[in-house]
Amino acid sequence: MKEKVYLCIDLKSFYASVEAVERGLNPFTTNLVVADSSRGRGAICLAITPALKALGIQNRCRLFEIPSHIDYITAMPRMKRYIEYSAEIYAIYLRFVAKEDILVYSIDECFFDVTPYLQLYGKTPRELACMMRETVLAETGICASVGIGTNLFLAKVALDITAKQAADHIGFLDETRFQSTLWHHTPITDFWNIGPGIARRLSRYGIYDLWGVSHTNPQWLRREFGVNAQYLLDHAWGQEPCTIAEIHAYTPESTSISSGQILFENYDFDHALLVLKEMVTELSLELLERGMQTDSIALSVGFARRELPPCGSSRRLDGYTDSCRKLTSSFVSLFSETVRRDEAIRRLTVSFNRLAAGDFVNYDMFSDYAADEKERKKQTAILELKKRFGKNAVLRGMNLEEKATGMIRNKLIGGHNGDI
Repeated sequence: MKEKVYLCIDLKSFYASVEAVERGLNPFTTNLVVADSSRGRGAICLAITPALKALGIQNRCRLFEIPSHIDYITAMPRMKRYIEYSAEIYAIYLRFVAKEDILVYSIDECFFDVTPYLQLYGKTPRELACMMRETVLAETGICASVGIGTNLFLAKVALDITAKQAADHIGFLDETRFQSTLWHHTPITDFWNIGPGIARRLSRYGIYDLWGVSHTNPQWLRREFGVNAQYLLDHAWGQEPCTIAEIHAYTPESTSISSGQILFENYDFDHALLVLKEMVTELSLELLERGMQTDSIALSVGFARRELPPCGSSRRLDGYTDSCRKLTSSFVSLFSETVRRDEAIRRLTVSFNRLAAGDFVNYDMFSDYAADEKERKKQTAILELKKRFGKNAVLRGMNLEEKATGMIRNKLIGGHNGDI
């Protein structure tokens, strides 16, 4: 069978590059950060230009962490604009590769199975990567890095590690080159899907690189990591059997939806409960729009004191529902039973799990389905009004309370400013 060839293309410092291009500036020579400065010096920089990275500034830093002697431009995040650029660049990709062979990984990163296109274009993998990257640069002003690999994992690692060391920002890895050049690479967290938690567990056994993982006892790995041990072992050898076609064909056994937010300031118990109700109300509308119901909910709460671990809990409901009233009542109960009243709260996440299509939900003799249907019609009307006139077209009284965040969040995209 012909060896597969994958590309992984990442748009460099995407948000910051868009803001620089919009101002007619070169992101490689302009100091620019994308951050909401109205949140104060503690605001997180969503992106910084390569020029600032070259000065040693870390991506995702806070404004106060940028040395005072460095002059820079601050750009307010504009998520709608970034989505437009991303869509325009995706349309460019489609000129070269069919959508079935593209896997969108994030707003600024995509995988491509280019195996059948190399002969079509008469190009080597590197030449095809350059052709795609140069077209994006010429038409949008956005520069990209590229990883080339013989599987998805190697393409991603080539992008994340190898391309950074290359003058042309293009990296290549096959299994042989991976083992000869990156087996002893540290820190191990530079590798895709190996986070600090996994690294700490490996370090307890004296394992600090992928060579150590590949040469350890597989039975120990399975005892320590369960089913995830096989992924870790495969990647340690530079292997990944999964293809883009298989990812597209995958259907999860169960689905869920969730909503989370980091609060603008420390919230006490009662004000956090207000925000929780707003979040459940909005997520209930999404549930209704999807034509789904849930019989399982989950709550996670993060405290202002960083030394305190987040608390959370989940609960199975009596049956499937899409009722905002019932879901809110269940979350209020869960919140009251789970959260400490004497601790300031800074983060909230709510989830509806085990979703099922409303048409296939089992009914019982004890629920008031007339009341449920009346509420559903009201929620449907609200949903239609919001879709037509904007999310703030219909508000509840709680949205107008002092510590409510719903009206502000309705203007955001991905938790950030969405204005163009």
